[in-house]
Amino acid sequence: MSAATLIAREEWRVLARNRAGLIAGALFVLLILVASFTSLDWRSAIEADRARYQASVDESFDAQPDRHPHRMVHYGQFVFRPIAPLAFFDAGVDSFTGNTVFLEGHRQNSANFAEARQSSLLLRFGQLTPAFVLQTLAPLLIIFLAFASVGREKERATLKLMLAQGFSGRSLIAGKLLGHGAIALGVGLPAFAVLIAFAATGAAGWASVALMILGYAAWLILWAALGVIVSALAARPRDALAILIGLWMIVVILLPRALPEAASAQSELATKIETEIALHRDLLEIGDSHDPDDPYFNDFRKQVLTRYGVETVEDLPVQYAGLVSIEGERLTTQIYADAADRQIASESEQNAFVHAFSVVSPLIAIRQVSMALAGSDPAAHYDFLDQAETFRYDFVQRLNRMQAELLPGIEGDDPRIPSAYWQDIPRFAYDAPDPLERPRSLVWPFAVLLGWLVALGGLAFVAVRRIGRSAR
Repeated sequence: MSAATLIAREEWRVLARNRAGLIAGALFVLLILVASFTSLDWRSAIEADRARYQASVDESFDAQPDRHPHRMVHYGQFVFRPIAPLAFFDAGVDSFTGNTVFLEGHRQNSANFAEARQSSLLLRFGQLTPAFVLQTLAPLLIIFLAFASVGREKERATLKLMLAQGFSGRSLIAGKLLGHGAIALGVGLPAFAVLIAFAATGAAGWASVALMILGYAAWLILWAALGVIVSALAARPRDALAILIGLWMIVVILLPRALPEAASAQSELATKIETEIALHRDLLEIGDSHDPDDPYFNDFRKQVLTRYGVETVEDLPVQYAGLVSIEGERLTTQIYADAADRQIASESEQNAFVHAFSVVSPLIAIRQVSMALAGSDPAAHYDFLDQAETFRYDFVQRLNRMQAELLPGIEGDDPRIPSAYWQDIPRFAYDAPDPLERPRSLVWPFAVLLGWLVALGGLAFVAVRRIGRSAR
């Protein structure tokens, strides 16, 4: 058995006799399990509610009586975003972005009913999920277990005795790192077991789960290595504890909350009122289809008459108002799409600013990995909005074509088409993207975590040299 393994085994024995450490570890395991099962229960309840609401909305739409198609355009319908399978593990931005979109003609509505806006302010401090426990609380437990790993040997004067017996500084640090690295993985083991069990049911992909476990393993080992190295470099264990708690406060608490504020100050987003005013201005510039003297729609009418080879609107084989609705929807949709693209670009710029500082706060890196693999990051939300908007446009234009093509054959002052046509309109079905199809969102944070581990490896060599000098 190597010297490093002997030292690691001795470290495990010491920690096994540490009653406070055992109690803290047991409470942490209990917290992980509680967070996992409550999150799973929350996901099941929310998913069942959204499925029920979606079915109710679809049923109400199908049950509409004979109507003018344009009335159905404004009647609209709601669509609900399904929860990603691994979102129980990390809710990400889902609690803040909204999960319901109302689809109607001439407008592109934003997502509403964000959980954070309907809950207490405590939600903003972190939802109790396995990800929150591993990201925020697990480092504290690892610090508590590792801060005296080398300092204890110094205080008890056993360090020089070990060196005199032939143990080198390298084997000592390697043994401590091995021991506390294994303990750190043990801290995350309950959460990893939940992920593996979830994947075994077929609810989540094995590749995403494996990368999730790999990312959190790197995060936990990072803190174990940091605890051992600071313990080796600090003069006393209490100094090491103070340094490690300070680092935790900066890396885990301060920077992840201060950086978004700095990003907002650097690239300020337009307010909802400013956005609405700008959109209204752009909509006015495309023309008014109800104005007989509007230049754009005068030209449009001439093009339509030429295309059908007739002299007047009344001679058209289709309803001209329906064609105007089709053209108007095309124009307004492009305006709203451009505005949405600008908004997403601004938000992405802010996110990129924050992610760049993950080299200083690796919590940002592991959070990025976790949300991307859980399908609860901003990119997944944008994808939902994009699919909803694509469906909305097709849905509205289908109704506009019904108005243009079906109404000319219906007589009366209040022409209506049969309600059976509403039931033929397809329903929204969200196709969740595979996070592995966006590798760029994973490469940088994994590189940051790897870089931190490499940097800590360099500090470990510094600690080895210092221990070697103390033996002389």
